[in-house]
Amino acid sequence: MGEILRAGVIGAGVFGGHHARKYAAAPDVVLSAVLDTHHPDRAAALAVPLGGRAFHRLDEFLQTVDVVTVASPASVHVEGALAALKAGKPVYVEKPIAISLADAEAIMAEAARRNLVVACGHQERVVFQAMGLFDIPEQPLRLESVRHGTPSERSLDVSVVLDLMIHDLDLALSLSTAEPLAVEAEGTVDFSGGWDQARAEVTFDDGFTAIFDSSRMAPERKRSMKLVYPSGEVEIDFISRAFRNTTGFPLNADYADTPAVQDTLATSVAGFLAAVRGQAPRPIVTAREATRALDLALGVERALEDRS
Repeated sequence: MGEILRAGVIGAGVFGGHHARKYAAAPDVVLSAVLDTHHPDRAAALAVPLGGRAFHRLDEFLQTVDVVTVASPASVHVEGALAALKAGKPVYVEKPIAISLADAEAIMAEAARRNLVVACGHQERVVFQAMGLFDIPEQPLRLESVRHGTPSERSLDVSVVLDLMIHDLDLALSLSTAEPLAVEAEGTVDFSGGWDQARAEVTFDDGFTAIFDSSRMAPERKRSMKLVYPSGEVEIDFISRAFRNTTGFPLNADYADTPAVQDTLATSVAGFLAAVRGQAPRPIVTAREATRALDLALGVERALEDRS
């Protein structure tokens, strides 16, 4: 793979635009192509000012790129990811990695077969790393998370579990070595025709309990988390970037001012590119980790259906 990487983005919506601009600004990378089969005019409006070209055919798009971000709707992530991998291109997939376990496993299998990097966009990991939460030498006893968003037309092809809650499911899995044992959940179906509000309690095999409260029907945005450890508690407000720590273990009070947290997407994309170039052993979030989060999210959805 050459020194200058040609990057391509599948999907010219909001997230596709973010990824395209990060590639255009990255060192030794050019934004080469944007593909949107349903909105070719939108693809052109995004690609051309950044020095790239717009495509409406996937095969032609793949001939012009070295690495690919899949930022299309979640329901079609697997199509773009598998096509890119089969063409020999490393892939960054926005979360969720797919909407079924079979599709996620197919992505992992194709990547393993071709020895290609697959990253996934669970960017909150960047925040936890900068805070120092991964360095606390204790297993958490309890986690309580709130992730509320106001009504939006985005991501309505999936439930609030795969849209919002999955961020916190991934963080819980990243903080604990335990395995999920049981899931209970309740929720409501609102404007999207799917689950737009959900609350879940997950019990892990070591007794760790995690409670997740997610909504995309809230009057205001809320992003918070409380972590209980044997030695104390950590309470985080993700919106104000403030936290309270009584554990006795040091955390970085200035984490919000670090370059990594000031632009978590750029950090995540840079981690992907470093893994592609062999400069890092792995991206920030691997396909296997993303699949584990998806598996738990689908477990929450099953619990919602059982409860209803």
